[in-house]
Order: sequence, then C-alpha cells, then structure tokens
Amino acid sequence: LQMKITHSSKRTYWVLCNFSVYFRGVSEMLLTEPFWADFMRKMYVHTEAVQAALAKYKERKMPMPSKRRSVLVHSSVETYTPPDTSSASEDEGSLRRQGRISSTPFQSHSNVEPWLNRVIQGSSTSSSASSTSSHPGGKSAAASNTAPATTAATVLADLMAHTQIGVPVNSRVSSKIQQLLNTLKRPKRPPLKEFFVDDFEELLEVQQPDPNQPKPEGNQVNVLKGEPLGVVTNWPPSLLAALQRWGTTQPKAPCLTALDTTGKAIYTLTYGKLWSRSLKLAYTLLNKLTTKNEPLLKPGDRVALVFPNSDPVMFMVAFYGCLLAELIPVPIEVPLTRKDAGSQQIGFLLGSCGVTLALTTDACQKGLPKAQTGEVVTFKGWPHLIWFVIDGKHLAKPAKDWHPQVRDASSEIAYIEYKTSKEGSTVGITVSHASMLAHCHALTQACGYSEAETLTNVLDFKREAGLWHGVLTSVMNRMHVISIPYALMKVNPLSWIQKVCSYKARVAVVKSRDMHWSLLAQRDQRDVSLSSLRMLIVADGANPWSISSCDAFLNVFQSRGLRPEVICPCASSSEALTVAIRRPSELGGPPPGKAVLSMNCLSFGVIRVDTEEKLSVLTVQDVGQIMPGANMCVVKVDGTPYLCKADEVGEICVNSGASGTAYFGLLGITKNVFEAIPVTAAGMPVSDQPFTRTGLLGFVGPDYLVFVVGKLDGLMTVSGRRHNADDVVATALAVEPMKFVYRGRIAVFSVPVLHDDRIVLVAEQRPDASEEDSFQWMSRVLQAIDSIHQVGVYCLALVPANTLPKAPLGGIHISETKQRFLEGALHPCNVLMCPHTCVTNLPKPRQKQPDVGPASMIVGNLIAGKRIAQASGRDVSQLEDNDQARKFLYLADVLQWRAQTTPDHPLFLLLNSKGTVASTASCIQLHRRAERVAVALMEKGRLNVGDHVALVYPPGVDLIATFYGCLYAGCVPITVRPPHPQNLATTLPTVKMIVEVSKSACILTTQAIMKLLRSKEAAAAVDIKTWPTILDTDDMPKKKLASVFRPTSPDMLAYLDFSVSTTGILAGVKMSHAATSALCRSIKLQCELYPSRQIAICLDPYCGLGFALWCLCSIYSGHQSILVPPLELESNVSLWLSAVSQYKVRVTFCSYSVMEMCTKGLGTQTDVLRGVNLSCVRTCMVVAEERPRITLTQSFSKLFKDLGLSARAVSTTFGCRVNVAICLQVRLNSGPDPTTVYVDMRALRHDRVRLVERGSPHSLPLMESGKILPGVKVIIAHTETKGPLGDSHLGEIWVSSPHNATGYYTVYGEEALHADHFTARLSFGDTQTMWARTGYLGFLRRTELTDASGERHDALYVVGSLDETLELRGMRYHPIDIETSVIRAHKSIAECAVFTWTNLLVVVVELEGSEQEALDLVALVTNVVLEEHYLIVGVVVIVDPGVIPINSRGEKQRMHLRDGFLADQLDPIYVAYNM
Repeated sequence: LQMKITHSSKRTYWVLCNFSVYFRGVSEMLLTEPFWADFMRKMYVHTEAVQAALAKYKERKMPMPSKRRSVLVHSSVETYTPPDTSSASEDEGSLRRQGRISSTPFQSHSNVEPWLNRVIQGSSTSSSASSTSSHPGGKSAAASNTAPATTAATVLADLMAHTQIGVPVNSRVSSKIQQLLNTLKRPKRPPLKEFFVDDFEELLEVQQPDPNQPKPEGNQVNVLKGEPLGVVTNWPPSLLAALQRWGTTQPKAPCLTALDTTGKAIYTLTYGKLWSRSLKLAYTLLNKLTTKNEPLLKPGDRVALVFPNSDPVMFMVAFYGCLLAELIPVPIEVPLTRKDAGSQQIGFLLGSCGVTLALTTDACQKGLPKAQTGEVVTFKGWPHLIWFVIDGKHLAKPAKDWHPQVRDASSEIAYIEYKTSKEGSTVGITVSHASMLAHCHALTQACGYSEAETLTNVLDFKREAGLWHGVLTSVMNRMHVISIPYALMKVNPLSWIQKVCSYKARVAVVKSRDMHWSLLAQRDQRDVSLSSLRMLIVADGANPWSISSCDAFLNVFQSRGLRPEVICPCASSSEALTVAIRRPSELGGPPPGKAVLSMNCLSFGVIRVDTEEKLSVLTVQDVGQIMPGANMCVVKVDGTPYLCKADEVGEICVNSGASGTAYFGLLGITKNVFEAIPVTAAGMPVSDQPFTRTGLLGFVGPDYLVFVVGKLDGLMTVSGRRHNADDVVATALAVEPMKFVYRGRIAVFSVPVLHDDRIVLVAEQRPDASEEDSFQWMSRVLQAIDSIHQVGVYCLALVPANTLPKAPLGGIHISETKQRFLEGALHPCNVLMCPHTCVTNLPKPRQKQPDVGPASMIVGNLIAGKRIAQASGRDVSQLEDNDQARKFLYLADVLQWRAQTTPDHPLFLLLNSKGTVASTASCIQLHRRAERVAVALMEKGRLNVGDHVALVYPPGVDLIATFYGCLYAGCVPITVRPPHPQNLATTLPTVKMIVEVSKSACILTTQAIMKLLRSKEAAAAVDIKTWPTILDTDDMPKKKLASVFRPTSPDMLAYLDFSVSTTGILAGVKMSHAATSALCRSIKLQCELYPSRQIAICLDPYCGLGFALWCLCSIYSGHQSILVPPLELESNVSLWLSAVSQYKVRVTFCSYSVMEMCTKGLGTQTDVLRGVNLSCVRTCMVVAEERPRITLTQSFSKLFKDLGLSARAVSTTFGCRVNVAICLQVRLNSGPDPTTVYVDMRALRHDRVRLVERGSPHSLPLMESGKILPGVKVIIAHTETKGPLGDSHLGEIWVSSPHNATGYYTVYGEEALHADHFTARLSFGDTQTMWARTGYLGFLRRTELTDASGERHDALYVVGSLDETLELRGMRYHPIDIETSVIRAHKSIAECAVFTWTNLLVVVVELEGSEQEALDLVALVTNVVLEEHYLIVGVVVIVDPGVIPINSRGEKQRMHLRDGFLADQLDPIYVAYNM
C-alpha cells in the first residue's frame, strides 16, 4: 500500500507501509526505444532471471517471502515455519548433484571431473548470486564473541572508586580511606568478568547450521604451476636498461601519444625524448634541489607523483626520472579540494612514507587550492610538501660528466602503489626492481607482446593494469601507447574504439565499463573496424557483470571485425599484480570457458553446477591461466590457510617473482598477506616459498583455467553465508536501471548491526525520476535480491545524482560512502529500511511464567537471601513538635495565629523578570486580603460552605491570598493555570475541562483574565456561555469577615489538586485538612524550615509539590519564600540563579524544565552571570514525578561549579498523584548524599534488578530519588499479584503516609474504578496496612551509608511510570531508555519520544538541522534501537523542533504526541515505515 500525504504546509512525503505488503510483480521490462530493449537483452542477460523472479511474485499473489516477526511475539520462534520456497525441487537438485559429484573424485587437473566438464561451454550468459538470512537453510552458527575478562586489581580498584555506594562517611574522613572502605565493604556482586563478556548465547537467538547445507566433497587441490618464463636473448637486465637502449638506439620511435578532450593527438613522446627528459629530471632532483645547502633528496627517498589523468607524458617522464635518480615514486591522485573522498588517508600514506616532495605539472599546480600566501594549501591529514613543477623550463641540463647508474634489477624498492581497503584505510604496496622486471617479462610472454606494437590504454596509467601495460611493459618492448583520458571517455565513450581503428592498434586495455558505455554510442559510428585487434584485455574480467559486457560487446562488434578469441579477461590484485590472463588462441591458449554455478551453494563456499534456467545462478567466465613463472593455490578464506577442495571456493594465493613485496612500513599485515604459507589438511606446508594472498575468491577449473567469483573486499557474511557486493550490484542493475539509476551508480556494502552483517544498497537517482517511480523501483530491487540471492536488504537508499563520493576515475568510493552512511552524512532523498525481513537473530520473546503466587515469591526471596523491599522515614509520633502539630491542624488557623503573633513577618516576596520585587506579603497583609476574598465569595458569589472555587491566576501573591480566602469562607479551592493569550485554542479547553470536572461554582481571577475568558477568541475555542460565576478580585471592598470558617473534622476536604498526567489523563485528587497539615509538617521536618529561613522557589504553583511549596509551607513553617515564576525565565534566563545569589538562599527548588532552560540558555552566555555566587546553596532540589535525569543534573552541576555551586548540592525529589511528596533529599547538616547505582538494562526488562559496575555493557545509571520523608512508609509490590517483592525485583512503589491524598475526584464520581489506588492491601504478609499505589515502578536498596539516627540508609530508586511502559516481545521497556539511545545517535537529533501503535514501535525525532539530514536519521535510529534494545523500529517520524509536547514540569506528553500522529497533525518532515 502506498500513501501520498500532503499536509497543510504543502509538505509532501511518501510512505511505504509494511502491512499486508503485496508487491506487484512485473513480468518484463518496459523500455520505450527498441534499441534499449535490444541492448538490455544483450547487456544484461541477468535481467531475464530478475524479471522471472519478479513475475513469480505476481503469479503467487503473496507478500514478499520473508521471515517477518511481529514486534510483539508470544510464541516460541522454533514453532514458526517460514514460507515454502520450492524446497522440493532444491532437494532433488542436491541429490542429483551429490550423485554426479561422488562418481569421480577429483584426482588431478588432467582427470577433470564430469561436473566441471559441464561447466565448460562455448559462449556466455549472465546471472548473479548471493545468500540468505530469511529462508530455510539460511541459518548459521554465529559464534559467541567473548571478550577476555579483565581481572587486573588496578582496574577493579578504579571501578570501585567510581561507584558511590559506600560505608558511613563523615566529612572528616579522608577520601583515600573512604575509597578503601568502600572497596572492602562492597555488597556481594557477580565477578567482574561477567559484565564485560557479552552474554551472546544467552541473549540472541544463535542460528544453527542447516544440516542440509552443501559441503565440499572433492579432493584437495594441489599447487598449480604456471608455464616457465621463457629465456629471451638480449633481454635487458632492468627496465631502465631497456629505456636506455631504446632512447639511444631508436630515439625517434613513438612511445606515447596523448589526446585532448576532443580526441585529437596533442603530443607524441618519442623514446629519445623520454630518455633525455628523464635524465634532466633525475639530474635536477639530485643536484639542484637543496635545503640549507644540503641536497633535499638522497637515493631511496620517496617522492609523490601528482599528475592528472589527462597528462600521461609528464607522468611517464616523472616516473622514469625518479627511477634514474634512484628515488622511489609514489603515484597518487590530484587532490582537488580539502574534502576529497579518501584524501586524508592518502595524506597518512605520504606521511608514513616520509614524502617531502611532490612532482607535478605547471597546469596542475595552478589548479590546486592555494593559501593566502600563494602556496599550495596543506590538505587535511597530509604532511607539509614542497611542490616541484617538472615542465621543461624548470629542469637543468645534466653536466657532461654526470651519468646515472643504470643498475641491474635488484630487490630494492622501485615504486610504491597505493591501495584503499574495504574499511577505507590506504596502504602502500612496494614493488622491487626485480619484481617489476619479472612482471614485464611475464606479461610480454603471456600477451605475446612484440616490438613496435601499438596499444590503446583506457585505464588509469598511475596504477594497476594501466601502469603495468601502458607505462612499464610497453617500454620494455618499445611499444607505442595511445592513452585515452577519462575526460575524453566521458564526452565520447566510443573514442577508444575510434583510436584502435585509426592507429590499427593490436592491443587494447579496457574495463567492462568502457565496453558498456561504448555500446550505448555505437549507433552513431558505422565505419569503425576492430579487425586489427589481436587482444582486448578486460582488466576487471573477474567482476560478475564483465561477462555480460564481453558478450554484448562481441554481439555488436563481431560484424565490425572483432574476433571472439580476441577478448581476454584477466584477474589482478594490487598485492600480486597480474594473477591470470586469458591467452589468445594463437599463443596456444585453451578455448574460453564459462561456469553456471548455484548461488545458494556459492554462498556456502561450495561449487555446484546448475542450469541456466534456474533464477539463482551465477554465470562466470574464466580469466585464463596463471602467469608464466608463477605457482598458484586456493586456500580457505578464514584462519589458517588450508588448501581448498576441488569444489570449494577459496582465496587465490600466488608464489611468483613478479608480485608486490610488502605493505610499506606495516610489518604485521605484510606477514599475513605477503608471507602466507599454505598447508595441507594434515598441516604440512605445501612449499618452502611464501605465497602472496591476492584477495580474489575463486577456484581452478578444467584446462587449468582460473575462475574468480568475487573479492574479499566485497565479501559480506550474513547469517553465516557469503555474498559478494558485486553480485548484488549486478542484480540491482538488472531492474530497469536506465529509468531510475543515474549512470548505473550503485554501491553495496555491509554494516554490522546486532552481531551480524546487514546489506546496504545505495544508488544515485536520476534527476527526472519521480517519487512514485523510485519507490516502485526500490520495492522491485528488494524482491529481485530476495528471490535471486535469498538474502534481505537491510537498507536501500537513493541519493541525488552526483552526490556519492567519487573514486579517482569516477567510480563510487565505497568506504567513504559507508562512512557517510554510518555517520548520518549521506543525505538520501529516499530510504527504505527492511529490518523485519533481515534481522532474524533477535532474542526469543520472554515467556512469562504462569501461576507464580506472592507466597512463592517471598519464599524464593528468603531462600536467595534477599530482604523484602520496604523502607520508612522517621517516625513522626516520637518527634518533639507534636503539640505544635495538633495546634496547626488547619492552615486557616495557622495564618490567623501568625497574623496575630508576628503580623509584620514577611512571608512572600515575588520577583518579576527584571529581578525587582513585584509584590510582597507579610502575615497580616495576607490575612486581610484573604478576609476580603472570603467576604466577596459570600456576598458577591453567594457561595455556601463546601462549594468548589476555581482560582485562575498567574503565579503570584494573589493566588495565595485567594486560596486562603476560600478556606476562610469554607469553600474548596482548585488552582488552575490561566490560558495562554497567544494559544487559546489549546490552553483554554484544559481550563474549561478542569472547571467542569471539579464542579466549580465560581471562578476567581483578575480583570484581564476575566476579559480573556469572555472574549471572541475564547468563544472560538469553548462555549463561553456555560462559565460559572466569574469574580475578579482586583478591586475588592475592604470589609472585615464576621467569622472564619472552622472545619468540623480534620478529614474534611481542604482543596482539590488537578493535573494532567504524562499519559494525557486529567486527574484531580482530594486533599483533606489532616493530609495538608501532615504534608507541611513532613516537609518542615525534612527541610528544617523555621521562620528565620529563606527559600527560593522556581516552580509552577498549580499542582503537586510545586503548589504545596508555593502556597502552603510558608504559612505552616513561617519561613520566607522568594517566588520566581518560571515563565519569567523566558525573558530573563538568569533570573532564578541571580535571585538565589542576591538573597543568599540555602535551599532552593526548581523543575527539570527550569534546570534545562538554565543549562541551555546560560551555557553560552556566562557574561550575564557576572557577580552571581552560588556557594551559599546547600541544597537545590528538582521537583519531579519521574526518574531522576542524571545527565541533566550533572551538566547543571558542572556548568555552575565555577560560580561556587557544590557538586553535592543538586538532588531530586519524588512525588505523584497519590502522594505529592514521598522523597526529598536535603543536605543541610546531616544525612547521606544521594547514591547512584548501575543496573543491567536487560535484567530490568524482565523486572529484575541486577547491579553492575560503571561502564559495563548495557549498564544504566540510576540516581536515588531522595530521602524518604518523616511519617512515610514505602514498599515494593508486584504489579499483578500485589505481593511484596525482594530488593532484587522491580515492582510498583506503594506508599503509606498521613499526607496521602484521600482519593480521586472525577466528573462522574467513578471513584470505585480507582479506589484501589488509595486503599490497596498486600495479598500476602502484612495484609492490614492500607497503601496507596503510586503507579511508578522502582526498587529499594539498603546501602552501607547511615543516616542521622545511625540507621542504615534505604535508598529508593524510581525507574518510570507504569502507565508509560511499553510491553514489547514479552518484556517491559521504559520509553526514556530508548529515547536516550536515539538522542545519542546523531548530533542533529534535538529531542525524541517513543510510543507503540498497533504493536509497532514508533520513534518521533525532532530534527535540529537542515531538512536534507532528515532521511539520514532513519537508518541511525533503527540501528541504535536494534543494537541497544533488541527492538525493531516500526515507524520513524522526523519532525521540526518543538513538536513533541512537554508539560510544565518538563515531562514529555507521549500520549498527546501519539494522538497527534494518529490524527495526522504533526506536519512531519518525513515518515519512514520500516518493512
């Protein structure tokens, strides 16, 4: 199902849904021009297999076959049967193959096996192959990767020192002694090693090997010997000797012809000119370049050669000039910008080679980026280079007595060729003079080169085959090279064929790409002839698509003189140079061969012949026989290099005098690659000579023909099966590439996610391709790869044309592309993730154990030595303030008493945004204002005792005065946040709902808000005619109250506390007079509050602890409260901290949103805090109803440490709806600091608490939520059985306290539904005590610390709200943990929220950056959630900053967000539905 959704903001995005995805198969390609259809048939015969695979989906009318797991799985994975994929026919085929193979064991190459005989056929067709993670037979044994255990005592001690649980501590005890005590008195925990071994077997489903998977059955293949190097009379003793001979005896013979971008010959270099210029350059380098009167260079130094692809003449002069001067040339690419793909790694190579000089041309040097001084800039990661231009005018004529030494070839280094590995690192391969000479000899013999032959070279002349044929071997044989620049090929792909024709070239060196693009242009040229060619060397003949190019090219150009035997694919590697090449028939080469191989078997490393009718076959052509003078064998890819069996794919190794000798400066990997010793199955070395690993995967067929099926660099091992990146590219190219893929540019690589490789395919999209077409193409590519390779593609991304990083000659720089993908810097325009299909090694879903009762749990805990998790604060009945507590039972009485005894004592001081005092209130002022409010309620409002009154005020003294006015009149106040004038549509309905739900008979407010409530704007949001009586209290008459109402019982209702929970539920709780005074008493005792104290409050005063601190506590305890409305911080972010400093406040309260505002707003503007000193602060408490945010509190502490804020000052509180203050951490005179523990996140998902060390894998830091208040008891209970739990279990926090709320207040009076929340009893043990259920999950830990009374301190850790937890795969996840992982995934993710929707995990991320980064986040988010939480993300929604709703306490409103997502109100930048 495809949906196109256009939002009101005109943003359009496409989503591909993963529900009942029925893909439309397409039976044949729809190409408009007849030529294209003809060409595609010839070029990609593989397309037929792809189209047949796609058509199969249409016939079967079923979703794409994949092992798709639901996000919520309750059944065991073993019971799941994957869809049948024609398993019967495959089984029959395997039986037939076994019969065929076992008939004739592979004795030797002369006795060729029948199964290999069938491989050899005349011509060629093509298909391609890889493997599976989602099909029967595709399972693998993933080995557990275990890290060595770290047992060093120093590490242990260090870890101990970093944890904060310890023994009783006094400030007088030195930190060293304390650390030692902590180390000695650790609670018993599992040994350290357990935390550093990833329990792979225990957690992830380890796929077992398929018993029916193919296994090699042939005999072991012995070392294959190439023909001996022929003895040539008068063969030069070195390459330089050959140059000297031709330069002096045949000075006019043409050596090299360079062409411009129009195809005209601009210069022909003769052998005489090459010799004389090389001499000049050698003389200049050795004698004319000095530094401090010392020669700059000495023999053996490395020199960089920086020449563009269009200037082969200068490159050749520079190369041979260096050789004559006994310097070592290091040819590299021209760096065009500071950010060239791979440029930094080239710089690293130059630095490690000690290069100080770079040779270049005048034109090239002018084109390089310059610094302000006019010098060439130093590129990132490069050493400082001296740039020397070698044009004629800069070279000196050699002195008459100076003659270079032309030595015989030795083992000294001749040149260094660079190579970029799969991971992107660049290494330099050294080639000796002797190897260079031997390689030229071997190529001359294999290719039958003769003097004065003409060769057309389309390849890069700086490295590999272009260098070997076009610069080295050509000089050895006095050949004439026509060099075709890349720029000319881009303009005229047919240029090389035209030059072959016009120069009657005998040999051409090309790549498949050059043949492919020349086919596209061949219609324009009817008069070209290729009859002069005797060899067309295909340098990348080992690639899977080269056979298609060769066949298609032959079909078109056979009529123009091209003979079939002329096409000579070859295989080479940077380390071993040329490995094998097909010989022309006149040189005695065997007829060409092709192998049609089963892809499924190849993915297991086994060769099985198949029929071309099958879809999943790979057709490969031979790359000829091994080079003269070389020995070759095939060894196992991994581990010890054992010889392979005849029907087994392995790495080709070569022993030859004509191969590279080492990686420059890298002894370790040199030994692995250049000094491999292949061994037999018995472990005996096959030779006393070392072999060089080529990095090519293949086997030896009949007639000693070498077949290559892939490269180690492109190998992707998915679920134990090997796939070749090139094969997957070939399949993707066969799906209508010309319509969607820009110039066939596709990159395939693998990324490790969740202990396995995952395949990523990135393609450049044509600029004219529509969104619909792109998604259509992407879904078809997924089908084709799944059908042909039986493997799932994890991520398919389309990027705009020309945006992938380029390799030097226009190809895709794979490692750089992979790096950008992993860093989120690829900027795709379309993304399709398929984790449901690919990820088959998730842990098994948790099976909940039925019928484990509460009694069993208690017995289990007792046996395990775990104590029952319960704790309590100080016992209030024994405290000295009991008499006062009895007097202070009603807050209205307390205020009257204070007005009489200390009338002028200041209680409140309100600050405005400028930091000046906006209003104050002493005891008598507050009492008189409250009296006036009470009179107004009775006279104007005509209210009765017990009526409910809504107080709609901004934070200030008016709110407090009207609250006590209601108590004086016997009414029940409800504080309500006023609506926001600029956002009435969303804020006013909440006000209306609270007024209605609370059954308020009257609204007290200011004149301004009263006008707002009755305005036209308000009428658009709510029905303003149904407001109850609205009274403004701005101008009240100064009347005295006859008598203050006194409640008949302490259990009478004092006020209602309404708030919206994070799950979007509006809940009001009832607070009695007894609970209200008990709450104030507990806070007074905990915070040691007295009339002489000052506290600063930066909280919203409308509900919970914020309301209690703002409106209640000062009246009860008599201390002065400095009130800082959080809203004022928006215009003056330093207001709160400045006030704390100005008034030298010791205790202050704030919310997380205030703390975040200060951290973000003041982190970069420390100048506004001049003069602020926070050393007075003993305790800064964050009021919250959530898990403590450790990262935020630590950032806050670090940021303001320089202003005197103590690191121990910041702590947290915990309260909830049923009890607004359960924990408060105050550090005044006594009591332990809050502790932090590290728990295993995986155990937490199973409701278990397992302590681990800091820094362990999967560790989660949790900070204690504060010290339990006096009179409060806490127990941890099971959420379902309601039985008590031990301290190693995660359960619901239950609380018993005199200040518990007495119940919910709801509109329909459905208290019965929630009665259990306030009157819960344990089902086992102490069944008499009445508890309130908080709805929060947590656990208790008895620490080694002591409190003031000498008792051991019990720490309460809050983990998260029970309502917000996500039940996925039978486990309990907390949204904040997933969100924390996602925020870490990319620097542009500002905020994140997760929720579930139809069993899918939905991740919403706010993008703080440009919209082109939006699609980068999809893969990163999916990866990180898989890696850290073993969950598959169903939907990724990218939105603008500020879309995720946050309440006044700074908590995310995830349910509001979910509703907005379902109602399509988020206006997202992009929505990705993972398949």
